[in-house]
Amino acid sequence: MATSPICTDSIKRAASLVASDLLSYYHGSEPGQTPGILPGPPPAGDYYWWESGALWGTMMDYWHYTGDSSYNELITSSMLFHTGPPLNAYMPENYTISMGNDDQGFWGLSAMLAAEIGFPDPPADKPQWLQLAQAVFHTQADPGRHDDVCGGGLRWQIPMANIGFDYKNSISNGIFFNLGARLARYTGNETYAHHARKTWDWMMAVGLMTEDGDVYDGAHTRVNCTDVFKAQFSYNAAVFLQGAAFMYSFTKGPEQQLWKHRVQALLDRSIAFFFRTGPMIELSCETPTVILCKTDMLSFKGYTHRWMASTTQLAPFTRDTIMRVLRNSTAAAVNSCRGPLHDGRACGFRWTTGGYDGLTGAGQEMSVLAALSSLLAFNENAGGDGKPGDKGAPLTGETGGTSKGNPHAGTGKGVVDPTELRELTRGDRVGAWILTAFTLGTLVAAFVLMASGSFEELEGEVAAAAAAGEKKKENEKKKKLPTWYKIAREVIFRHQG
Repeated sequence: MATSPICTDSIKRAASLVASDLLSYYHGSEPGQTPGILPGPPPAGDYYWWESGALWGTMMDYWHYTGDSSYNELITSSMLFHTGPPLNAYMPENYTISMGNDDQGFWGLSAMLAAEIGFPDPPADKPQWLQLAQAVFHTQADPGRHDDVCGGGLRWQIPMANIGFDYKNSISNGIFFNLGARLARYTGNETYAHHARKTWDWMMAVGLMTEDGDVYDGAHTRVNCTDVFKAQFSYNAAVFLQGAAFMYSFTKGPEQQLWKHRVQALLDRSIAFFFRTGPMIELSCETPTVILCKTDMLSFKGYTHRWMASTTQLAPFTRDTIMRVLRNSTAAAVNSCRGPLHDGRACGFRWTTGGYDGLTGAGQEMSVLAALSSLLAFNENAGGDGKPGDKGAPLTGETGGTSKGNPHAGTGKGVVDPTELRELTRGDRVGAWILTAFTLGTLVAAFVLMASGSFEELEGEVAAAAAAGEKKKENEKKKKLPTWYKIAREVIFRHQG
């Protein structure tokens, strides 16, 4: 598979092939499989639920940059299948017991992306993209998710019984920050930006992020987050980089200059750390001789490429630097696609070897697809020039975004849960009294009929007409029977039966 980093048609052809290869790992449309997810979670398959949310975001970007709508129906149906009604906050029952804030957040990021790129809106009777992103954010902004341990911040896992509940990590808080910044820009609502600022300040205060742009993985609550695990993964840095770029785009004056400084610090450190030799390296688990990366980590390069490309659209001062880095890295990524699968173009994980490294999977294909698609963010022939509402720029509610939101999404307000008991009102009690009195009266009438013989007399008249074949007369007799008698009649029949 050959491509030129500056030829739009070449990039689109290569991306089309990789998109097809990537979806060969998806079996959710087959009988007995779960729609919307890659095979898993372990031991049922290699992939955890969250990575499928990231998959559909990658496919949305592919559509956005190439114009290929072949997979749009699949993307939409998959995103809607896992919303988790009635809250529709991407907490479906099958996965809540093992869910992390980052898992839920990745689906929320993809919903937010759909709103920002004008991805076709779902049917009107379904949850809308902006509403879904808001629901995820609102559930995570709830005080129940942000406790006072370590001074604030989201925990990695949501259920208390899960391993990882005692860990506050950068990706969970980074997604929350990122989503808050994007919702602020799309809706113009300052409350979202307030949450984003507060999360950034907490990250700095607890030591998970430094002024120099280092972003560390996380820390444990049992020691008040003093044991910072200083492994650096690319998606941690990238999610804060893109979020900071959204804040730069949203703010003005001195605050905008502050966010410009933060964007630049994160960018400089990310390039120095993850692109030190040109092609991207997941340095905390990827070495020239040993790969320690777990299945999840094999997909991180793709998110980093995507979020860096988006940064160029929001913070134009980064454009030349980022696009130069991404072009070099993507050329190396394409060279890894020489494996025996997929007609000899299966993509590997290492992008530094000049060839295929034998490590094939959905995460590797996703990363190469993201790298190719991201080159079109500001390719001269792709039509994007960074103006609001342009092909490559994230939309807002004022620059062409059509997705509808809900300020109460995810909070339960206005949502009726048929399984939840509510407090009885005075009207409920009056209605219940009337229904009870009517039922008791009917029962009394039924037993009076049985005791007096009137039941047999009335039924006998109807039966006689039926026996004589006088259908019209039978119907007339039935019509003359009062409603209370018909109900009493049913009670007697059920009693006798």
